[in-house]
Amino acid sequence: QVQLVESGGGLVQPGGSLRLSCVASGRIFNIFRMGWYRQAPGKQRELVASISSGGSTNYADSVKGRFTIARDYAKNTVYLHMISLKPEDTAVYYCNADMSTLGTMGRVRGDYWGQGTQVTVSS
Repeated sequence: QVQLVESGGGLVQPGGSLRLSCVASGRIFNIFRMGWYRQAPGKQRELVASISSGGSTNYADSVKGRFTIARDYAKNTVYLHMISLKPEDTAVYYCNADMSTLGTMGRVRGDYWGQGTQVTVSS
């Protein structure tokens, strides 16, 4: 069974920092793009940052200069380094991966999600 498992969320004061991690496991053939999304109460889920298999990155305007996405290709892991956190960064953060996996019918490409990790920025 293919899984994405996030960790690293928590409560932090404004101006603080956190690092989120997401590990993909299971019968993975290839990981194309990995990314982080977030969803605040009453709002739609939005893209925070993504990184391609070639290392190209993309960031939401609201996090540029404060968040950095990185991948460890050998460990099937993606990180989100967050600094200068603001109360408006409070949300559940979800890991996402576009992956090719080995199923009973052979290789299948799909979009996978983690269970989410809460980030709360508050004094």
